[in-house]
Amino acid sequence: MAISNELLSSTLYSIRDGEVDELFQKVAFLDGAKRFGGIEKENGGIKLQRPLALSEHSSITQLSTGYEPVSLAVSDVMEPAVYEWADFAAPIVITKKEELENSGEKAIVKIVEARMRSVMGMLRRELNKQLIAGSSTVLTDLGTLDGEAVATGFLEHDAVGSQTNIVGGISKNTYSSTTGWQNQIGDAANAFGTNGIRVMTEIWAKANSRAPMGDINQIIASEAAFANYKRALFAQERFIDEKTLDGGRLSLAFAGATVEQDLEMPSTGWGAGGADEASMFFLNYDAIKLILHKDADFAVSPFEHVSGTTARAATLYWKGQLIADHLGSLGVLERGDTY
Repeated sequence: MAISNELLSSTLYSIRDGEVDELFQKVAFLDGAKRFGGIEKENGGIKLQRPLALSEHSSITQLSTGYEPVSLAVSDVMEPAVYEWADFAAPIVITKKEELENSGEKAIVKIVEARMRSVMGMLRRELNKQLIAGSSTVLTDLGTLDGEAVATGFLEHDAVGSQTNIVGGISKNTYSSTTGWQNQIGDAANAFGTNGIRVMTEIWAKANSRAPMGDINQIIASEAAFANYKRALFAQERFIDEKTLDGGRLSLAFAGATVEQDLEMPSTGWGAGGADEASMFFLNYDAIKLILHKDADFAVSPFEHVSGTTARAATLYWKGQLIADHLGSLGVLERGDTY
């Protein structure tokens, strides 16, 4: 008995949520964004606009006698950061040949499940590659934290006041360090055992003292930097419970922020092993968001026959973008891979 498109489609719908959850749990950035409120959903629009207050609205008048005229000189402080949506799709295909060679409803359903997991795994790797390192050759419309690989990336290695990237159409160079549009930076100087904890503390303090809301939620580190941090703590390790993951699993922490390793760190644009090597990203999910279209959050289309072939296919569709509301509450630790 032939399996209908409706049955195959319902199979995909039933496993979609579980596969999306699995995708978020296996990637540090996506997992952190989901846990700490870094994901927002929008209804649509041609572009994404985020209003930013990058200058002072009015001035203060001191009243020594009470008769001084109050200055009513004001300026429009709102500067919109504008982002383009990033869209991508991936097909899930099963051919008539495969159906005939795998007789029985359960066998066909298993193939569909396997294809779904394969596609989600591919998307997980590409999303992570672009979000962390800006090195995807496919998802180039999606924003990235890596401000060295991509000129629109959020995080740069230059000191505050010397950064020049254009994020959301707004140049970092246009605004002074007091506006919060330039990220914090610290250098462990290839001696994490001597400098690492001190530099991490300095970045954390600078980022949090400039944050209009929230604190550093997550630190994403290279495998080497993560190992160095763990080694530096040794007998004083601090753990917090990761409730979103399997029970009993613990995560290393720094000042209340989770510290997790990622294969894409150090990001490629920073020159791994070089003078600008990025070893840790300090992230505040009140300052950056992954915006998803509410109707295209890994949405799955129904199975349909592909014209001119014996195959039938469904499409997995995603529409979203990485955006920044504040960059001064983010930070980078350089050259922390060597102990």
